[in-house]
Amino acid sequence: MVLALVLSGTVVALVLLGLFVFGLRRRLLQRSGGTFDCSLRWDVPEGEPEPSGKGWIYGVARYSGDRIEWFRVFSYAPRPRRVLERSAIEVLARRTPQGEEELALLSDSVVLACSHRGVRLELAMSEDALTGFLAWLEAAPPGQRVNVA
Repeated sequence: MVLALVLSGTVVALVLLGLFVFGLRRRLLQRSGGTFDCSLRWDVPEGEPEPSGKGWIYGVARYSGDRIEWFRVFSYAPRPRRVLERSAIEVLARRTPQGEEELALLSDSVVLACSHRGVRLELAMSEDALTGFLAWLEAAPPGQRVNVA
């Protein structure tokens, strides 16, 4: 009986510690500012007939100079999962979530289809974050090629 209580107490303590570390990691990512909620779908097949809710990963993006660092929300990794360089991002289209995507994404999301070094990807973010993202792309230093649809 005592062993069961100690074991269950240890499990509860580990779960609480894990949740605390998730919160702490998110706070550390946001401390420098310039972060926004951003879901990502990497390597999207070209000519997809109907967008599906599959492949979307919820994350947080952070501006870092001429790059955007994208972190998975449900991860303990201190490093970004993806790094998108401003000079390599090409915006292809903008659309609203369709079909199952409405369930997979946050309620006020806008989907931005992009290309980064030949890889098609989609970013889903709020309208305010989208405005900031497009302004950041257009504010590239002189001489950099920027393509914003």
